[in-house]
Amino acid sequence: MSLAARLASGLEAMGLPLAAATQARMIAYLHLVQKWNKVHNLTAIRNAEQMVVLHLLDSLSLLPHVGEAKTILDVGSGAGLPGLPLAIARPDLRVTVLDASQKKASFLRQAKAELALENVEVVCERAERWRPEARYDLVLSRAFAELADFVGLARHLVAPGGAMLAMKGVHPVEEIARLPAGHRIERVIELHVPTLEAQRHLVFLKAA
Repeated sequence: MSLAARLASGLEAMGLPLAAATQARMIAYLHLVQKWNKVHNLTAIRNAEQMVVLHLLDSLSLLPHVGEAKTILDVGSGAGLPGLPLAIARPDLRVTVLDASQKKASFLRQAKAELALENVEVVCERAERWRPEARYDLVLSRAFAELADFVGLARHLVAPGGAMLAMKGVHPVEEIARLPAGHRIERVIELHVPTLEAQRHLVFLKAA
């Protein structure tokens, strides 16, 4: 099965009807990750078919939970996950991808340019040091840090009424117990990614 067919099949199973042109852009992004990965080690995943599931479909499982957010910050974005797939799928979103690594920020800038992602901003900075002009409706993390650290490093980046969303594997019971006072778990939901046998959960955090 081709990468495009694998992506299309996964999206259909998830109930995410994305246009053919959008899906083609996703695959173009994947090829960029593969190309840069040979030199810069952006991700430990090398197999392209695995990338469709573990990178694209996993990131896109967030789409139904973006809600009415207009601005999104992806903290510790790395190879652009989940920020770039979300930006490709939803051109109406303003997505900022933040990473402290110069090599990863260079890749993110190249991906923004080659894929003509006008709704993406790339920032090379540590989350705790960055002070943007405006804060964000949603602040996301995927494999960035444990919940207490995520909150401690990025809580100042959330707009009033906004939320923090953390993608996790198994239900993070122990991490939730270590959360600092002043934040509460709004809910934890299980994410379903086609052909991915590992558990995936999404944690919604709100300022108390």
